[in-house]
Amino acid sequence: MARLAGRRTLFAVPVLMVVTFGVFAIAAASPFDPVKAYAGTAALGADQETLDRLRDNLGVDQPFTARWWHWLTSALGGDLGQSSVLRQPVAQVVGERLVWSTLLCTVAFVAAVLTGTLLGVLAARRPGSMLDRAVSSLAYTLEAAPVFWIALLAVWLFALQLDVLPAGGLTDTASEQVTAGQVVGHLILPAGVLAVSQLPWFALYVRQGVGDALAEDPVRGARARGLSESTVLLGHALRSGLLPVLTLIGSRVPELITGALLVETVFSWPGIAAATVEAATAVDFPLLAALTTLAAAAVLVGNLLADLLYGLFDPRVKLSEM
Repeated sequence: MARLAGRRTLFAVPVLMVVTFGVFAIAAASPFDPVKAYAGTAALGADQETLDRLRDNLGVDQPFTARWWHWLTSALGGDLGQSSVLRQPVAQVVGERLVWSTLLCTVAFVAAVLTGTLLGVLAARRPGSMLDRAVSSLAYTLEAAPVFWIALLAVWLFALQLDVLPAGGLTDTASEQVTAGQVVGHLILPAGVLAVSQLPWFALYVRQGVGDALAEDPVRGARARGLSESTVLLGHALRSGLLPVLTLIGSRVPELITGALLVETVFSWPGIAAATVEAATAVDFPLLAALTTLAAAAVLVGNLLADLLYGLFDPRVKLSEM
């Protein structure tokens, strides 16, 4: 496991360097002007000399390769730079918002895995039954539904029609401090929407994996020995059927991050979504590079975690060969 993690870490270094270089290259080709975004409405009445001086102070008149190298060397030293659009150090922006995005993604991902596994097992127990058809139909329907559409539908139903959950934000409007009860109440809807968007994949994979495992000879032998159906299902079929799900964990991380950005925007959740949008539209190079690097690192960690779990649960796989 240590060797595998070490190899993946060494592989991640050039990948992250290429990602950050691409961010600076794409941002440099963007039609948005970072100087006008920084100055705001004051840029409308400013003369060209003032704009040029501001451009020189921000360093955006340099080639993007020079800006990328300066940011990279500073980041390796622990300095992520200053966000021009939020007027804060990038490390502070990421630190303040990352905790809420992590909370949202963690709760949603755990809920999606547990609920999807339960529905997949129930559907696999009786292939072709009404429950199996219902679970499969629901999963395919949710799989095709855009996450922002699910979010807007949830707001309309639970916040506007039923008025049982808040429509957005982190706390109540009149509240002066953040309390755990308010955070939980405001977390239910966005986390539930994000979980629903990820649930179909786990339900379908578990249904297929457990269904195939129930038809294998070892499971038939266990039934022939007189073992109870619950022992056969949980002790034999479920473990074998969950192996494909482990590989799914890493592949779902990119869509989980993308879905979280959309969900945070719809529900005004104070995560990294708003910062990402502002950084992109204002061509905030340091903040945009830091957020993109963070997302790329999350994808790499998710893939590593999936490989480690697969190697631990499947004795036929040797981690040293992965």
